[in-house]
Amino acid sequence: MIQCKLVYVINQILNVLNPLYFAAMFTGIVEAMGTVRAVNASGSNIDLAVESPIGRELKIDQSVCHNGACLTVVRTEGDTHWVTIVKETLSRTTLGSLRVGDKVNLERSMKADGRFDGHIVQGHVDQVGRISSITEENGSWLFGFEYDPSSGNITVEKGSICVDGISLTCYQSRDGAFVVSIIPYTFEHTTLGTKKVGDSVNLEFDILGKYVRRIMQVNG
Repeated sequence: MIQCKLVYVINQILNVLNPLYFAAMFTGIVEAMGTVRAVNASGSNIDLAVESPIGRELKIDQSVCHNGACLTVVRTEGDTHWVTIVKETLSRTTLGSLRVGDKVNLERSMKADGRFDGHIVQGHVDQVGRISSITEENGSWLFGFEYDPSSGNITVEKGSICVDGISLTCYQSRDGAFVVSIIPYTFEHTTLGTKKVGDSVNLEFDILGKYVRRIMQVNG
């Protein structure tokens, strides 16, 4: 009975994860760090201007992941692009706290023929977490994170997690907390190098785990 249920769940997930299902998909491999140049209120929205090394390559209507949140480019000028952050996104992410001069992790959506170097990231932030610890380990860093487990989101040992748009591997996984190990390159080329204990981060949990949990809930 358990084996039959597992086979059913796996088949359901494979159907859902057909590549055509993803209008825009990311992998959690940060292409560049951008710098916030303007933050303007527009009704309940925020218009954000970001300068970056990939700015000149971006086009209007292109999907770009900003600190883990998928946003649409609405304007470009030289090295700078603009996005509009709506109220729903502001309520579920840390983007509303961005200020001029802040750094932002950027990733363009994956090409159909591109390498899959990270894991499946939708750019849909599940919830905001908090950095609980940062420990230097003689050439690498251990970052501890906490989040509210009442949402039902989970991590698994050696499973994937997206933190501010960065694909990372969990360990010491437990309810409402996990740890990741950061190599020098990631520390230097993402916003993790600017973070401190107590800072908030955007979390997107592994989509495979989310679908397993949902299917099991529906089917008992």
